[in-house]
Amino acid sequence: MQMVYRYLKLLLMDRVALRNQAANKRLLLLGADGQLGWEIQRLCPSDVILKACNRSELDITNVEDITSMVDQFKPDAMINAAAYTAVDKAESEADQVIAVNTQGAMNLARSALNCGARLVHISTDYVFDGEANQPYLPSAVKAPQGCYGKSKADAEDAILHTCKNSVIIRTGWLYSSHGNNFVKTMLKLMNERDTLHIVADQLGTPTWAAGLAHAALLSATTDMVDQSPKILHWTDLGVASWYDFAKAVQEVGTRLGLVNSHCLIKPITTAEYPTPAKRPRYGVLDKTTTLKALNVEGQYWREALTEMLQQLSGPIEETQPKAEGKGIK
Repeated sequence: MQMVYRYLKLLLMDRVALRNQAANKRLLLLGADGQLGWEIQRLCPSDVILKACNRSELDITNVEDITSMVDQFKPDAMINAAAYTAVDKAESEADQVIAVNTQGAMNLARSALNCGARLVHISTDYVFDGEANQPYLPSAVKAPQGCYGKSKADAEDAILHTCKNSVIIRTGWLYSSHGNNFVKTMLKLMNERDTLHIVADQLGTPTWAAGLAHAALLSATTDMVDQSPKILHWTDLGVASWYDFAKAVQEVGTRLGLVNSHCLIKPITTAEYPTPAKRPRYGVLDKTTTLKALNVEGQYWREALTEMLQQLSGPIEETQPKAEGKGIK
């Protein structure tokens, strides 16, 4: 019997409203090979004309590449899901990080301005210092602590300064059934090891890329007014530590037959797991204005996790796209 999942059903139902505003709009997607890019292709309404590009097809650090693609495709909107996301490696590859995350984003902003397209840019909770004790508002003061976070914070400033018709969506703790991520790494290690030590004193919100994809599509294709927020926050609902996240993966994964051995998961502190880049102690984002602006409801992170893991345990509709290590010891 075919499995039906509530969250994807909601996303599919929301497409009816999305189609009314998105019909025949031309959408250029950057970063098509990543988790988010894959979900955007899978969930994009069929009446949106989607051009999905990976890095080999369009290098956002190359202005000529962008200009050529934009002149040829003539997009109404762009979603920039392309990024350098190796947080620790970024500390020793600053030039490359800035080229992709900051200059690449600036290139897209200038191109969007010139062709009249809307630019939706995906950013991160790493633009904050992680020292808050309550969810960060979109208006909160940025204070990035590492090269990756600074490159994304600078990109936000450049985009908002350059392109009036732009939307920044900050997110964090992203995972999907596609690509490499914390969830899939946990499943692998739980079937290989007797014990895992997972950081328990960093807090955030796990985020299924399917929900973020829907928010990005809405932001790219929905008509907005001048008063619409320019910075949105999107994660799933609730709060967790990496330890909580790992335990949930184990519990649900065992129930679904994805974890076949007993692995003891022990909590550790950040100090016990040193990394080149400082991780935010607290990265929870306030989604209130986003849910209102997009007229959507969020989903509790454990529910979203369960539905994604159900994808891994059995086929569901639209699994294929339409277009061609954290805290673990």
